[in-house]
Amino acid sequence: MNQNAKKVMVIGGGIAGIQSSLDLGDMGYKVALIEQEPCIGGRMAQLDKTLPTNDCSICILAPKLSDCFRHPNIKIHSLTQVQKISKKEQGFTVTLLRKARFVNEDLCINCGLCVEKCPSKVLDTFEMKMNKRKAIYLYYLQGVPAIMAIDKEKCLYLKNKNKEKRVCGFCEDVCQHNAIDFTQTDTNYTLESDAIILAVGSNQYDPTPLYAYGYKKYKNVITGLEYERMISASGPTEGHITRLSDKKHPKTIAFVQCVGSRDVNTNPYCSSICCTYSTKHAILSREHDEEIQSSIFYIDLRAGGKGFQKYIERAKNEYGVKYIRGKIAEIKIDENENPILFYEDLDTFDVKSKKVEFVILACAMIPTKNSDKLAKVLGIELDEFNFVKSSIDSPVNTNVPGIFACGACLGPQDIPHSVINASGAAAKASEYISRTKR
Repeated sequence: MNQNAKKVMVIGGGIAGIQSSLDLGDMGYKVALIEQEPCIGGRMAQLDKTLPTNDCSICILAPKLSDCFRHPNIKIHSLTQVQKISKKEQGFTVTLLRKARFVNEDLCINCGLCVEKCPSKVLDTFEMKMNKRKAIYLYYLQGVPAIMAIDKEKCLYLKNKNKEKRVCGFCEDVCQHNAIDFTQTDTNYTLESDAIILAVGSNQYDPTPLYAYGYKKYKNVITGLEYERMISASGPTEGHITRLSDKKHPKTIAFVQCVGSRDVNTNPYCSSICCTYSTKHAILSREHDEEIQSSIFYIDLRAGGKGFQKYIERAKNEYGVKYIRGKIAEIKIDENENPILFYEDLDTFDVKSKKVEFVILACAMIPTKNSDKLAKVLGIELDEFNFVKSSIDSPVNTNVPGIFACGACLGPQDIPHSVINASGAAAKASEYISRTKR
């Protein structure tokens, strides 16, 4: 590797970080792609379809994952977090913490024998805890790098390795390539970078505190991301829409908008994509089962993306989706655990109720966990909602010269906008480096 090559660090391996990395790599920059999970892919890897075309999400993402992994100018640093950053006269010095994988990346061939023999089962965060995985696991089926990782907190061997009697270690016994390495430890190291792009994405708001919706109290009330995994063929139910209470297939589904958003008590902003992604869920539900009747409860329909309004009209006309302008006051259940939605009809101001078999909550998009700590490390400003604050002259510039941001860490946005945003950040980073390296 040319030590004088211009370098860019991209923090976050979701679709925005991947797109920025590919653009910069194609320009000839050496890119360090930092991802805290075992694999890159981010939120898009969890989605079944993309809107408004309903194209297969992983079919779009997988080629980019492969291109990123094989690109000669991109190095993926998985299980890695930024710890410290210092500004130099030109560029940055970044201290990173790489968590132990306990698997040798050069030896693992992802054969799966270790997973078969592992006795420990853990709730799978990728599957929104709707399924279980083993303590040694591949983050998701199409994940890159396609290498196993061991969950230190759940591994029986690592939890008991100081005991006189050996506990477990079956994965090490069955691995024919000697890839299991329990001696690995977390390591700190530094990288030099001429510019930094922040692309850490967003999280889904946890609606548990909103007791009126009954989330986690009623089994047949779930979130949009949980439903996304449910309708995915690679998900915990293999694409079958299934009530969690009795495993039956529901025929009536309600989608509730603005859960944790447009509310001064939680998040006062609009998350911008909820109306359309609930529309997508309603369309896909009918495609899975022609007998399903979907109702979307909304306050105001906001479909600002290209083709989104036509998407909603298509849902109404071709899939029989009913849009009810009503504000949910409370959700209860009957003796068969069927949710009953009590709501105010915002057209007539009458209080009404509707019984369904399944409820999906469209929750707000919020900043990622510890985004405020990362912003403090980078020295960048956040807005009043803890999203990255961009400058007035450019939507990807932060207050720190040489540090740029893209994707949902700037605020709620869909995949097409995130990709466009990411390419813009790559162009700005290239412009900055070219200007400062003269």
